[in-house]
Amino acid sequence: MISTAVTLYLTCLVFGETIGQKNAMEPSFTQTDSGFLSVTTGETLTLHCFNYGDDSTARHFWFNKPLGQRPQKISSLYVFESKTTFYGDFKDNPRFSLDVENRQNHLTITDIQISDSGTYYCFTFNLFNVNFTRIVTVSVMGLKEKAKSFILQSESDSVQTGSSVTLTCTVYTGSCNGEHKLHWFRSSKDSQPGYIYAHNGSNAQCDQQTDTCVYQLPMNSLSPSDAGIYYCAVASCGQVLFGNGTKLEVTGE
Repeated sequence: MISTAVTLYLTCLVFGETIGQKNAMEPSFTQTDSGFLSVTTGETLTLHCFNYGDDSTARHFWFNKPLGQRPQKISSLYVFESKTTFYGDFKDNPRFSLDVENRQNHLTITDIQISDSGTYYCFTFNLFNVNFTRIVTVSVMGLKEKAKSFILQSESDSVQTGSSVTLTCTVYTGSCNGEHKLHWFRSSKDSQPGYIYAHNGSNAQCDQQTDTCVYQLPMNSLSPSDAGIYYCAVASCGQVLFGNGTKLEVTGE
């Protein structure tokens, strides 16, 4: 699963250790909040992360994973020393700040830019587990792009166990005619948001007159574990577009 690979990658980045040893930790998860947010360039966004517990030896992190790229370490908080640290391009960047009062680890981004789009992970790491307390995918669009480009998805669908369904995603890119790839994500109450599939542009049904492309995600032999909200996203011409998501319900035994 992609989500497990991301987890192990984050672990390796934090501690600089190789993965795959016989005594490698099998992380457990605690997740309290997840989802998708859409914001416009220039706005201020605060990503909340609460209740990281009483363990003063644990370290608390924010990571960002841009679409199609490797995760980047944003910040760390070591409660025992009351110390916060920013890394890489986020170090000494006045647009990024932390609020760590009252057992919280809130990340604020001011004057948000399209390059800030991606999935943000807030998690606590100690010797025993990895507790994800916030996982949110942020889509940042410029005012012009927001008016000219968008994605349409049906709001919901309900099917019986064992049946099939095809989810559709209609992408309107306006005057942006560059090649693009569509990505599918799934979020459910029982698991963290996960990356599940990607379409190449050649797999789309496109209409050049209307600048639209329709992508389909067929699923067969569905079970209740397939229920959730399915989001499509496309990276094209320097921007990332996210759909509002299709809620899929699977009923019956």
